[in-house]
Amino acid sequence: MKLLTHTLCLCLALVLALPYSYEQNDNNELHHDHHVLDRCQGLEMDAVALNEHGIPLFFKGDHLFKGFHGEAEMFNESFAELDDHHLDHVDAAFHMHFEDHPNHDHMYFFLDHKVFSYHHHKLEEGYPKEISEVFPGIPDHLDAAMECPKPECEEDCIIFFKANDIYHYNVKTKAVEKKEFESMPNCTSALRFLEHYYCFHGHMFSKFDPKTGDVHGKYPKEARDIFMKCEKFSEHSDHVERERCSHVHLDAITSDHGGNMYAFRGHHFIRRDEGNDTLTANTLDHAFKEIHSHVDAVFSFNDHLHMIKGDKLYIFQDDEPHALMDGYPKSVKEELGVEGPIDAAFVCEDHHIAHIVKGNHIFDVELKASPRVAENEQTISLFEKIDAAKCDSSGVKVFVGSHFYHFNSTMEFVAARALPEQHRISVELFGCDH
Repeated sequence: MKLLTHTLCLCLALVLALPYSYEQNDNNELHHDHHVLDRCQGLEMDAVALNEHGIPLFFKGDHLFKGFHGEAEMFNESFAELDDHHLDHVDAAFHMHFEDHPNHDHMYFFLDHKVFSYHHHKLEEGYPKEISEVFPGIPDHLDAAMECPKPECEEDCIIFFKANDIYHYNVKTKAVEKKEFESMPNCTSALRFLEHYYCFHGHMFSKFDPKTGDVHGKYPKEARDIFMKCEKFSEHSDHVERERCSHVHLDAITSDHGGNMYAFRGHHFIRRDEGNDTLTANTLDHAFKEIHSHVDAVFSFNDHLHMIKGDKLYIFQDDEPHALMDGYPKSVKEELGVEGPIDAAFVCEDHHIAHIVKGNHIFDVELKASPRVAENEQTISLFEKIDAAKCDSSGVKVFVGSHFYHFNSTMEFVAARALPEQHRISVELFGCDH
């Protein structure tokens, strides 16, 4: 009996020591409890790839994280047949994005000597296959993979990584060129995003030239600073650089009466001073302590910042320190005549109309009226949802994901049928190099 008790205690201790907890489904199958996985703890991802909508997927064990924030989910929820083959992780993954290639928009997953090909989240007939059959000349047990279109590479190719070896696989001729990228660390996963190339190693990353492997600038850097939306960051993080260069979408953006810009993301915001373009970063909890974190929309009116979070409106003085006005917060419905939450809000220069965006609908609120009423409802043609918007003397900037779009007026924004030129937030708004 003592031996049995000792054995049971040992087994329990081993289970508690595992990095993931487990839950049992109706079929008595054990699955990882995805709530245990926290990307902000510095996980080393097994693979990273864009999906067909350009959203990064981060793979860890039999889970994946979609985009830059949110909890993990089982990868068989998106790629069901992987479970049929008892995959508990993938070695590498990439999205084939060459429009003239027969397998355009396919996603490939690699494990050991096998490759899986998915189209619209369905496993292609005949897969999995041997890697050597689909990609002749490419070794088994890969570390990472990524696509590289011409002219960013000499020809349209897939770059495969295994330890110190790098293989450029020509997707048209199937020729393989083996290279050594001496200045690069060994990649545990790799990603092409916004025409830049990233090698992840542990929870760090380096940006590199896909032709030569050269790494320019101060690398490695924290992946959590740029590719994740986390409350807390490494003590070694440069907070201004993180907010400048992050690819995570903005929650809200506005300019105060002095022309100083405020851009909000998660628990942090970045301020750019008018005239000298100085950038500073701070936490909402420090500067707007009643908000704590995560605002839905912000607009400036009458020398005050109007900050919307859920169904509440907070009004702060836009001069520092940002004091909350007496009596606030109040309900968005009471103050603006529209139910919260909302997606974006902006007021154009020297005007007193707040433009309120919910989904693909926009309302006008006369801020000098009492009571205020949301009226003139219109449908936005180009976007189902936006993240943020601001208006100044140059027109309206609309923020979606990692990009923004410029329109000459609110009317043009609402009525437009074709997307204007796409601008990168990190590069063109904040002067980051990627």
